[in-house]
Amino acid sequence: MSQPRKILIAGAGLGGLTAAACLLQAGHDVDVFEQAPALGEVGAGIQVSANATKVLRHIGVLDRLAKLAVHPLRTEFRLHDTAEVVATIKLGEAHEKKFGAPYYHVYRPDIHGLLADRVRELKPDAIKLGKAATSYAETSEGVTLCFADGSAATGDLLIGADGIKSIVRSGMHGVEPANFTGNVAWRAMIPADRLPADFMEKIFINWMGPEKHMVVYWVHQGKFLNFVGCVEKPDWTQEGWTIKAPWEDLKADFEGFHPDVQTMIDLADRDACYCWALNNRPKLPFWSTDRVTLLGDAAHPTLPYMAQGAVMAIEDGAVLMRALDEVATLPEALAAYQNARIERTARIVNESTEHAKLFHFQTHQEFRDAFGKKDPSADRAKWLYNYDPLTVPLAPVPA
Repeated sequence: MSQPRKILIAGAGLGGLTAAACLLQAGHDVDVFEQAPALGEVGAGIQVSANATKVLRHIGVLDRLAKLAVHPLRTEFRLHDTAEVVATIKLGEAHEKKFGAPYYHVYRPDIHGLLADRVRELKPDAIKLGKAATSYAETSEGVTLCFADGSAATGDLLIGADGIKSIVRSGMHGVEPANFTGNVAWRAMIPADRLPADFMEKIFINWMGPEKHMVVYWVHQGKFLNFVGCVEKPDWTQEGWTIKAPWEDLKADFEGFHPDVQTMIDLADRDACYCWALNNRPKLPFWSTDRVTLLGDAAHPTLPYMAQGAVMAIEDGAVLMRALDEVATLPEALAAYQNARIERTARIVNESTEHAKLFHFQTHQEFRDAFGKKDPSADRAKWLYNYDPLTVPLAPVPA
């Protein structure tokens, strides 16, 4: 590798912790600064496909994750009221055989905890809590990250992994509000023992209907059923991931959906239904300066309609690790990382936005026609799941 560097990471979410594990394992000295007083994650589900699980295998957490995750058989795209399946994507053994790594449904606190444990195995005091970043200063000699408590940290490189409201992004590009897409997402978790026996296979179901859809899958060894219902609500004004909303509004939003959807809603904890605004941002002209770069939602926040938000952040960490290893100077390494990632992540952001229309047609025939023209299994096999962050060629740096 090139010379070991002192690396500061703002943000201890999935992207920041993956990057920290990758970089520590590669021999760098890394500190991760998290504004929260304790580590934790929202109790929701995420999906990790082969393009991410290869990285998790590389940093030594995949076997641990396998014991907590669900290994789904397939994805089904269903009409909201009849349950007619208009398209499928094979997962399970087929996904692993084709792309070289498994596809898992994961409880966010499970994977977050495993990543934090791995970082601390590599450096026990790497994660610094209660450190809310406020600004940074970059010179030819180094970069300094300043915190709300008046303290500061200095290193060779700063990685902004601090989410859609990133302080590091604002320092690089100026303060700019996120773009509200006009869509919101309901979120709830249902304990399996509340549901009828054999209620649903270990699959992913996308129930698609007019102006809304609901995705459903098992997490945490199949002990919880996770659902996220996405609805067009252009007048929504609340922000944040932890906004409680009335169960009655959730029930009304999905009136007319299949009886299975009604069963899930009826069995959800009526005091623990959350609804949040879905935001994204336009593609940045650049992510990196000589000593500062962005990662994950700080660089490319996206809608959840392709289940690739966390995956992109995990990919970022691995490609950044390789760029620092393979490219001689720090500015050139950060440029190589950016060039290798910026078009791919923009494509995922753009296609996720387009999927909002694909999942929200008015009539059954519109869904049949759209999926008849677009085979999601073949399309994603061509460019999405077959990407390997550990071997993909790094884009050359323009002269």
